[in-house]
Amino acid sequence: MSTGPSSPIGILDSGVGGLSILRALRRELPAESLIYVADQAHLPYGPRPLAEIRTFVQHITTFLLAHNAKLIVVACNAASAAGLHDLRAMFPDVPFVGMEPAVKPAAAATHSGVIGVLTTAATANGTLYASVRERFAANVQVETVICPELVEAVEANATSPAALQPLFERVLAPALARGIDQLVLACTHFPFAVEALQAFVGPQVAIIDPSPAVARQARRVLADRQLLATEASQPTLRYYTTGDARRFSTLASNLLGEPVQAQALRWAGEQLLAGD
Repeated sequence: MSTGPSSPIGILDSGVGGLSILRALRRELPAESLIYVADQAHLPYGPRPLAEIRTFVQHITTFLLAHNAKLIVVACNAASAAGLHDLRAMFPDVPFVGMEPAVKPAAAATHSGVIGVLTTAATANGTLYASVRERFAANVQVETVICPELVEAVEANATSPAALQPLFERVLAPALARGIDQLVLACTHFPFAVEALQAFVGPQVAIIDPSPAVARQARRVLADRQLLATEASQPTLRYYTTGDARRFSTLASNLLGEPVQAQALRWAGEQLLAGD
């Protein structure tokens, strides 16, 4: 299929975390149609081998391109760390926007000289994170906090301050004691727990959510290619999950504050098919 301004933006993630990016895209680009794929059959991506994640995202990309996506947003830090370079090589004519840990603005804003990065193992162990730290954080102390449990908490809709207090006491308290004054959210699930995070770290720590910057980058990429939807467009939203469609719909509705009706996908070998 050929793409044009009326074609949709494709968004992929392991679960509901990428909805934080979808939310920002809708604010920045309200005329755009969106297709969202949550690979909940393989959730969470963070602890998985990078080669395995690459395989998943390559085949989800193929599915989105078959649905005429004009731009693909890899709305997952683990997937970006594992597969973004390979996706661009495999699909050279397709524009991609990925996730990069927002170390640069955190390092620029810190007064204490210590920043925290809340993330998953796949992102922390990837070359992208190492590169970002080398380029932008050479003169600051970086406390990397790996917390896959927070992904699971968001997927379970258990993000109240009371529910997360014990987890944060265990994983975040040491970084807080070392003097972080910036906390980078390097997983797209984490913005959905920002209220609990801010309550725990206190007002002296700034939390950096990369979602608005990702949405602005998507706008720039589409504008450069003359692919922005017109204001007269009637945008559509389609949601797919390789997990339980009813459960995803309920959780996504709660997170976005509006009704969501997801369609089921299933993996057949390395291919994604509609239906249970």
